[in-house]
Amino acid sequence: MEHYLDNSATTAVSAAAAEKAFKVMTEIYGNPSSLHTKGIEAENELKSARNAVAEKLGAQDEEIFFTSGGTEANNLALFGIAEAKKRTCKSIVVSSVEHSSVIEAAKRLEQNGWDVRYVPPRENGKIHPDDVAGQTDGTTALVSVMYVNNETGAIMPVGEIFARARLKNPQIICHTDAVQAFGKLEIKAKKLGADIISVSGHKVFAPKGVGAIYIKRGVRLVPRQYGGEQEKKLRPGTEPLPLIAAFGTACGEFAIKENYEAAARLNSYAREKLAQLGGVLINSPDDALPYVLNITAGRVRSETMLHFLEERQVYVSSGSACAKGKPSHVLSAMGFGRQRADSALRISFSKHNTKEDIDALCGGIELGLKTLAHR
Repeated sequence: MEHYLDNSATTAVSAAAAEKAFKVMTEIYGNPSSLHTKGIEAENELKSARNAVAEKLGAQDEEIFFTSGGTEANNLALFGIAEAKKRTCKSIVVSSVEHSSVIEAAKRLEQNGWDVRYVPPRENGKIHPDDVAGQTDGTTALVSVMYVNNETGAIMPVGEIFARARLKNPQIICHTDAVQAFGKLEIKAKKLGADIISVSGHKVFAPKGVGAIYIKRGVRLVPRQYGGEQEKKLRPGTEPLPLIAAFGTACGEFAIKENYEAAARLNSYAREKLAQLGGVLINSPDDALPYVLNITAGRVRSETMLHFLEERQVYVSSGSACAKGKPSHVLSAMGFGRQRADSALRISFSKHNTKEDIDALCGGIELGLKTLAHR
């Protein structure tokens, strides 16, 4: 029996989302930009999906732009704002525990002459508003802090962070990568004080290859691509309508409160079971998003334990899937030593997981600690 506990890497596409994608591919296959009936049918699907995403973010439809996923949305946010504000600003502030699509974009801006200021987390893995405000000044174009950390589940106080940053510079643009929070926490752009929000489809039971970016009305970004009128020229090119429509369908399936409570129960059960295993340490904060649980399993290297569990059809991650096994910059920034980081595993839940999955996980880790440590 399969025990899939790597939902922060990707989720299985829901039946409803898959059916919608198939229907659009085979029946509503017109180009949304075409002026004939088939094009209008497709355009209506596009509008419906945009509305579904906008509703979940407390936004207006015209503030939602579809992308290929969270990485493109994050890149568009950083490079788009940097290009728009390069004449009046020279610095940006990002947390040091961001997803690689933010960190690598920030490094590129640094190579291009921008003053990039990286804010480390405190001991609880969270970014503190005072630390961000301390790096913000009149030269700062953008503050980018993720809502939920993809490796530890730490929930960042982004609303307070953005409010404090604006006290230092009222003109600053505030961006949050909400890929891991979307569909799991209630997200309202105005309440967060966010000007830009990145989200992704394949973390919420939609297909890979689709995401969205919320851009507050009046905020100007310079496009990264050129060549068409689609998405108000911000992201030109014929829209991948089957993926977008499936994303919209997945948004309609959100049951945030019920799923959160179920994840919290599973997380608590997992922590209790893991505490009974000698040598297992919890790396996630106590108040982390319950969908994510980061642990260190003895002195067994992450990749070794991961494949040992895989042999028993238990699937977890050694950290961010995008890192492909590289050492975790997140755990390093939290002050954990190399050995603890090298033995870290990320367990991530979805609405489909059960206690049986946790039992299989803990049984596998227990056996792995007994056998692998002696190899």
